Amino acid sequence: MARARLTAEQVTIAGAELADEVGLDQVTIAEVARRLGVKDASLYTHVRSLEDLRGRIALLAADEKTVQIADATAGRAGKDALVAFANAWRDYAREHPGRYMATQTPIQIDPELAAKAPGPRRAVELTYSMLRAYGLEEPDLTDAVRVLRSTFHGFVALEAAGGFGHERSPQDSWVRALDALHVLLEHWPPSREGDPK
Repeated sequence: MARARLTAEQVTIAGAELADEVGLDQVTIAEVARRLGVKDASLYTHVRSLEDLRGRIALLAADEKTVQIADATAGRAGKDALVAFANAWRDYAREHPGRYMATQTPIQIDPELAAKAPGPRRAVELTYSMLRAYGLEEPDLTDAVRVLRSTFHGFVALEAAGGFGHERSPQDSWVRALDALHVLLEHWPPSREGDPK
């Protein structure tokens, strides 16, 4: 029986699965080819390089993570949306550690491919939409997005690395961190006169 022809999507999914199992930095063309039962050279019909493959994994992960967050936050606002958003972010990072890391790592992505991928653009729209309930305007809106991203990513990265050695449950700290973020967003400090715009 003839083997079905590979597609770029199949190669990307195989790379993403491998990334979740062994880490994004351990993904190689040779390992993906081995997983698919083909020679290394045959993968270059579908991806130009290892960097291209990692870029495709990043776009796949961005789409998946965005869908998960969109589903979690649908119909919610304010603190309810913030908590749902954060929990979906953390859940994705825990379920797909290699893919998640691809979304947080600077990777050269083919501009044509990136333009067709809705995930990154929709992620920004979802974040700004969730923050609208807090009445923030620029530049505070961008600052708030950076605070949220830093908090979510910092927490999940430390958690994944076993960085929380205290006896207090990381889950309890996560809940309190989200409570604190909600209070911060409700009482965002006003810009000081002379702050850069």
